[in-house]
Amino acid sequence: MHIKFLGAAGTVTGSCHMIETDSARFSIDCGMHQGNEAIERRNLDTAVYEPTRLDCILLTHAHIDHSGLLPRLVRTGFSGRIFCTPPTRDLLGIMLEDSAHIQEMEAEWTSRRSRRHGGRPVEPLYTQADAAAATKLLTPIPYGKSFSPVPGVTAIYHDAGHILGSAFIELTLEKNGSRTRMLFSGDLGRPDQLLVNDPDKPVDADYLFLEGTYGDRDHKDEKQSRQELAEAIAYSHSRGGKVIIPAFAVERTQEVLFCLHMLQREGKIPTDMPVFVDSPLAIRATEIFKRNPAYLDPETRAYFDRGEDPFSLPNLRFTLSTDQSREINTLAGPAIVISASGMCNAGRVKHHLRHNLWRPESSVVFVGFQAAGTPGRKIVDGAKTIRLLGEEVAVAARVFTIGGFSSHAGQSQILQWLTHFRVNHPEVFLIHGEQKALETLSGLIKERFGLKVRIPQYLEEYTLAPGTEPMVSVDEAKAHPRIDWDFLLAEMEGRLDQLRARKEVLAARPVEVQAEVRQRLLTVNKDLLELLSEV
Repeated sequence: MHIKFLGAAGTVTGSCHMIETDSARFSIDCGMHQGNEAIERRNLDTAVYEPTRLDCILLTHAHIDHSGLLPRLVRTGFSGRIFCTPPTRDLLGIMLEDSAHIQEMEAEWTSRRSRRHGGRPVEPLYTQADAAAATKLLTPIPYGKSFSPVPGVTAIYHDAGHILGSAFIELTLEKNGSRTRMLFSGDLGRPDQLLVNDPDKPVDADYLFLEGTYGDRDHKDEKQSRQELAEAIAYSHSRGGKVIIPAFAVERTQEVLFCLHMLQREGKIPTDMPVFVDSPLAIRATEIFKRNPAYLDPETRAYFDRGEDPFSLPNLRFTLSTDQSREINTLAGPAIVISASGMCNAGRVKHHLRHNLWRPESSVVFVGFQAAGTPGRKIVDGAKTIRLLGEEVAVAARVFTIGGFSSHAGQSQILQWLTHFRVNHPEVFLIHGEQKALETLSGLIKERFGLKVRIPQYLEEYTLAPGTEPMVSVDEAKAHPRIDWDFLLAEMEGRLDQLRARKEVLAARPVEVQAEVRQRLLTVNKDLLELLSEV
């Protein structure tokens, strides 16, 4: 049995883990790569997925970094079944269509710019027709039901407590009377978060493929995060500015609406401040949440049982059309604008940032993870300017980063989840995280549980057999060294933004300190150039 890591290996996005047995080839997830230009080029490399040889795909949940390449694979030859939970099917019906619309619009915009300079038009990554074809392949499977996606493999979905319909997947592979059990965490949720149930306890496994997005830190308290959100709103309300909240359309937007609902009930935010949900996808996703109360936690269901809509607000306005979206930025006075995408790398939020990021009376509130290389990450890291829609925009707005809204388990919660493995002691592969977070989590898992831990890199392939040491493919290791250059480039760009943001701090320090820092930077640059010359 072989497993090849086609994404979320040393990075957070692009989740795809390709499994090949003697009789079948299938993947866990098929996500879009998001980040800097180098990382996003991976989305074009369909050949590495060999879509015509792929029997089926098992999805953990609907987020685009786990599902967003499905239309691309269908476009290039995949025609098998795509398994998922019923709410994931409902969400993907709108999310893949929206993603395809973005691909078409960005390709059209790039083509116009290219033609103005004498270049050729650009093809979209995939089209809305490709997205529609992909959704026809979706096969819903409820939590807890055993099914066989391919011969010799049994699968069960368990509630991962991350977003509506999210799952971790238990796989049992049988060969010659022996069984190998694998468990893929997908994105593991944190206990006691809004809207969804706590994650199920894991079953035993020979191999555990565990996410480590927040493997190096814990989240803030939920009540503290709500208070910080109230402070951000008060900051801009008192100055007549707008609060821009980049938020993923699915789960995060609904969580923010729920929090605003509670804050208004508690009298902690003004009731005269309009709240815009400026994302057609988020608007449609909110309706899907309302249609799936059985998948929400008891506290949220109680709101619906007593006839109260937890996603409603007195001044809530949904903006479906682009004209309505544009009007928000001509509106005088304070307002709250919730808009996608959550990492500011696509969608309408880029326009709202261009209109408000340079205004000191505005605030930008980040309520989710910002991957390396994304515009959101650059703002969080302290960039003084950022390029948006072809224009350099100053960062003068007050920036809030509120970690308590994350739907991912924090470090302590991941470790607590691991305590439920009672019988077997699985070998752990840490995925879906940046290198620093994964290395920190790896050390803690080894120390506390005595488990073997590996951190696979992009395109690495392992041969797995219980009771033996996993073997990395020699040819693959030679072809793709353990250094993930795309990730390294994204990290370097992020660090460069940090340095630019701190130039004034360095200039204020003693001359001898400045000289030492410059010398160290020159040394690092020299070593990096030598390393690149050897590749």
